[in-house]
Amino acid sequence: MPRQIQNSIQEIEDHYSAGTYFKRKVVIVRGQGARLWDEADREYIDCVGGQGAANLGHQNPYVTRAIQDQSHHLINCPELFYNDQRALLLEKLARITPSCITRFFLCNSGTESIEGAIKFARLATSRTGIVATMRGYHGKTLGALSATWNKEYREPFGPLVPEFSHVPFDNLPKACEAITSKTAAFLVEPIQGESGVRPGSRQYFQGVQEHCRKMGALFILDEVQTGFARTGRMFALEHFALEPDILCLAKSIAGGVPMGAIGISDFVASKLFKLAHTSTFGGNPLACAAASAAIQYIEDFRLAERARELGQEFMDTLRRIESNRIREVRGLGLMVGIELKEKSGPYLQQLMERRVLALAAGPTVIRYLPPLVIEREELSRVAGLTAEVLKR
Repeated sequence: MPRQIQNSIQEIEDHYSAGTYFKRKVVIVRGQGARLWDEADREYIDCVGGQGAANLGHQNPYVTRAIQDQSHHLINCPELFYNDQRALLLEKLARITPSCITRFFLCNSGTESIEGAIKFARLATSRTGIVATMRGYHGKTLGALSATWNKEYREPFGPLVPEFSHVPFDNLPKACEAITSKTAAFLVEPIQGESGVRPGSRQYFQGVQEHCRKMGALFILDEVQTGFARTGRMFALEHFALEPDILCLAKSIAGGVPMGAIGISDFVASKLFKLAHTSTFGGNPLACAAASAAIQYIEDFRLAERARELGQEFMDTLRRIESNRIREVRGLGLMVGIELKEKSGPYLQQLMERRVLALAAGPTVIRYLPPLVIEREELSRVAGLTAEVLKR
């Protein structure tokens, strides 16, 4: 370590990192379950949850054991060759996803899954138009960014990929008007996460899915954040009885290990050709072993049911907070947001000072994405401290 840089973790990161993140003044060094510890051994309740990647909690025993065991056998094996761990994971994904999804492309992140979905949709339909939603978030690589709504993210990098358009979320007439015979796909989140934890309605999703079928456009569901038990079901699509043509997955798919997947229908698969899309690290044995273990843990410990029950209790408690700062409490499962009548930043800071880590979702929403293994007592404490800061 160069002498001119003081022996401070924060200073080293600030000195060498690209500087593209807003960082909180805390150094996290250890985690267990829904708890995190900083370098001074101060303990926090984690309601950031790796921005949705830590559904199974920190140091999950199934995932940790799978990583340790697999690392002694084989870490990397590209899809030039067959692999036992990849085959096992593909079989599990086919079992837990809806029957309309029959094949999978394995990648490394959510934004990669969106990029691949866009390519697959254009190839399968021989069309180019992609309709996404206002306030939607799908990632920041070039294609995914073209589907993301926030102009602060988009405008510095224009021109983006052409023939993307945006319509209001949860507005069926506007969606149907935009999806035409020239549309390759409609891309949507079942719950808009970054823009404020906004669930869509069953009528909206089923209506837009039906209209896509009518127009020959594909229906792409972005479950990067909502998947793997977060909303009280294995996938949020189960709340709405949806059957997408393409399903984008990532975040908690492998218990915190970087991974993504694109689930596709038989029709989409039939239009692909060899080398249409590839990835050096996609489907590597280490990530596949971790993902298989994560799925097993979700099922063994019934995390979807747990998220449903604890999430409802948590939202009920938050709704009882008597504060004129609160506009609305909303969410599904343990994906919860409190919309305020003012900026959320100061309250996030006050929560951190009380050893609770939570997220922003737009300028006025406090978002909670705790690991699904969080204890009732921990959630009760989070609710109590939230009430304390919002009543001040």
